[in-house]
Amino acid sequence: MARRRLGFWQWFAVGLVKPVMTVWTRRTWRGQEHLAGDGGVIIVPNHISHADPLVSAHFVYDSGRWPQFLGKASVFRVPVVGWILHRCRQIPVERGSVEAVRSLDALVAALDQGGAVVIYPEGTTTRQPELWPMKAKTGAARLALATGAPVVPVAMWGPERIFDPRTSRLNPRPRLPVTVVAGEPVDLSRWADAPPTRETLEEMTDAIMLRLRDMLAEIRGGTPPPLWERPARPSVERPEGEAA
Repeated sequence: MARRRLGFWQWFAVGLVKPVMTVWTRRTWRGQEHLAGDGGVIIVPNHISHADPLVSAHFVYDSGRWPQFLGKASVFRVPVVGWILHRCRQIPVERGSVEAVRSLDALVAALDQGGAVVIYPEGTTTRQPELWPMKAKTGAARLALATGAPVVPVAMWGPERIFDPRTSRLNPRPRLPVTVVAGEPVDLSRWADAPPTRETLEEMTDAIMLRLRDMLAEIRGGTPPPLWERPARPSVERPEGEAA
């Protein structure tokens, strides 16, 4: 990454975040060569803690790329905060509306410009009790199918020591051990010319998440469980004759 390409607010974010993370964590970074270069890349980390974005941003920046995260569009409408996020080249995403199509266009444009787009496929921190990956949403697969950009898996273990979502406890102790490993791009070639059907996107997503799960197992040790699925919502029985 040519440092001269960063604007003032990007340097401001680096100056604010990196010194804090340097003191707060004791880092083991591996596989950063898989993020090298200037072409567009889709980065897919597992999601175990609310501290993940800080850790992954530090890792991606140290790999020579500027991380572009997806954020709820409502955050971008907050005075000052939204303005800074735009200046830092973060990407607003509308959910559950026709505006989601425009969000996809913004992601495609970012990749066309050589951006390093960070997508958490699970959409939220994993609900698996031991923080293994769970079944994910299909957004990363849809973007990969639309652009052909490589999908680089990034397995993380350690951010849960900073903030554990199971206990909602923040640990301010310095030098907490954090391991982040980037792998080779996931081989999605078998779906290269496939239409974006639900079946295709789910198969691609499972391939991505299984790769992440196995990478995480190499860091943590042990045998990983199957991808965790959210329990189905119980159906509501309706009185006879009531419309659904």
